[in-house]
Amino acid sequence: MSFFKKLKEKFTQQQPDSSPEKFKDGLTKTRVSFSERVNNLVARYRKVDEEFFEELEEVLIGADVGVSTVMELIDELKTEVKRRNIQDSKDVRSVISEKLVDIYQGDDAESPKLDIQEGRLNVVLFVGVNGVGKTTTIGKLAHKLKSEGKSVLLAAGDTFRAGAIEQLEVWGERVGVDVIKQSAGSDPAAVMFDAVQAAKARKVDVLLCDTAGRLQNKVNLMKELEKVKRVIEREIPGAPHEVMLVLDATTGQNAMVQAKQFSQATDVSGIVLTKLDGTAKGGIVLAIRNELSIPVKYVGLGEKMDDLQEFDAEQYVYGLFADLVEEA
Repeated sequence: MSFFKKLKEKFTQQQPDSSPEKFKDGLTKTRVSFSERVNNLVARYRKVDEEFFEELEEVLIGADVGVSTVMELIDELKTEVKRRNIQDSKDVRSVISEKLVDIYQGDDAESPKLDIQEGRLNVVLFVGVNGVGKTTTIGKLAHKLKSEGKSVLLAAGDTFRAGAIEQLEVWGERVGVDVIKQSAGSDPAAVMFDAVQAAKARKVDVLLCDTAGRLQNKVNLMKELEKVKRVIEREIPGAPHEVMLVLDATTGQNAMVQAKQFSQATDVSGIVLTKLDGTAKGGIVLAIRNELSIPVKYVGLGEKMDDLQEFDAEQYVYGLFADLVEEA
């Protein structure tokens, strides 16, 4: 059975609001661009030869999959095509999708989940530059956790950006979650201290912490994040349990640069990739995972409250190849 047929059995005939359908809708721009180019390539080449692979390389780099990831993928495809004795270029499409999942998952077949455990105060620290959708992501995740029955508290640690505290408060009101804050310009570490004390006193399940993102002050920002982490860890040994880096998918390779900078300064445990629905270069998911070895845990697939989705490699590939899967 081809990989497309497996995906078809698993994900077609889903409800409109189901997770696979959200990936399908959210990845429309990437799919139209990527599938069109792959189909054009397949139409022009009947045989799978070296020239075919060279052009496929260009298509994948154009989708922002990342040069080193593309090289690895092409090598694996060549090996697989030879092993299966594939002659017809049409048959390569299914193998591409299979290898994309393999490259993302590596040895781990499970999609990575947020480390939220029963019986403890779970602290999730959010980092990332201004404008990537950090505060919106926190609000949407608070909504998601609350709908799963968790009690949630928010910490307004971005005390420098104009309107950041108010923006978090708007989200808090929208999802029915309290926000711990101080006045604008306050020490973010002091806000975190207050938030941890409040979370302990209220026995909440999850504390979601916003932070500043002034990358023009990179050295100061990284020192500030280290201080915030120290304060949290002092009050709750082992916390923060997750450090989530929020990146804007529409910035492509620039998001990779930010990921490298933040992962050098803080122990980033997972990535939230926002605005994936707004780019034709959704291959950046694979580049980040493969080149930085940091799992993408959530993706933003639209503007609605429930459009923040847990990342799933198979659903992602289904979103990229949905039209071909449904033909399978």
